[in-house]
Amino acid sequence: MYLISKNENTIEKIEEKTFFELGFKEREHLQEWIAKKPDALGEDLLIIQKEFDGFFDTSERLDLLALDKQGNLVVIENKLDDSGKNVTWQALKYAAYCSTLSKNQIKDIFQQYLEKSGSTEQAEDKLIEFFDNIDYEEIALNKGQTQRVILVARNFRKEVTSIVLWLMNYKLRIQCFKVTPFSLNEQLFVTFDQIIPLKDTEEYVISMADKTQDDINSQEETKSRHNIRYEFWRLLLKPINAKTTLFQNISPTKDNWLQAGSGISGVNYRFVVTKTYARAELNIARPDLVENKFIYDELLKHRKEVEELFKGELEWERHE
Repeated sequence: MYLISKNENTIEKIEEKTFFELGFKEREHLQEWIAKKPDALGEDLLIIQKEFDGFFDTSERLDLLALDKQGNLVVIENKLDDSGKNVTWQALKYAAYCSTLSKNQIKDIFQQYLEKSGSTEQAEDKLIEFFDNIDYEEIALNKGQTQRVILVARNFRKEVTSIVLWLMNYKLRIQCFKVTPFSLNEQLFVTFDQIIPLKDTEEYVISMADKTQDDINSQEETKSRHNIRYEFWRLLLKPINAKTTLFQNISPTKDNWLQAGSGISGVNYRFVVTKTYARAELNIARPDLVENKFIYDELLKHRKEVEELFKGELEWERHE
């Protein structure tokens, strides 16, 4: 980063520093900066608690708890010069803990924060103001699995960024902000840069995560469908084999069709199942088209007696 001098038409380098060099602390400084200016993270956030430890059966504390404009809880975890290797696990635990918080619990947590900060304001009034003055009853907070995570640090370890990118494929809403202090003479500066996902590519990354999740869901649906088909064929083969020997050497399969020979080459009995229908077929598929038509026409002559034996109408399809 450089400082521009318009008068001299020059630039002067602003030196990048570490928080350690400048004597800054995580809770005393970085946490307070964000608590007092949460829009440094690129959006309107309402801080509702600091050092929140209101979890059952644990004394762990999350750094900052916030709400976004959609009513989602946002867990903000701050580190200084090094993200550490366990920050993702830590933040995910907090997000899981927060997933059970009700609207009234969130309001109470916010009220405690206001009182602890020396404010006489009411949490309900502040929430109404933050959500653009809609009625409190209409405000929806922490609905479904919508918890978000924001990680803040000067440097992120590779194992952390790798985990974050992997988690995003599962539609976890997680962001990493690189916070960098600078100095120039007696002046100090700090920048907050969103590095995961990159701000300019955030919509693309989210759409790719949606596609990945769709692919995963599709795989699960296919696996389930295959299991259902296998079980269907297994159950169907029992009564069929009790009446005919044609399918005795046929095994259940994950495919949507099952076939056995009729004793005539190229003429097969086939069962087909889909999401919407199931059918039984006599399929005539000999190499010679003339022979296929001849067999079909001969069978068609006996249509009435075949359907009487079947006790219902059949579909007859003669492919030219």
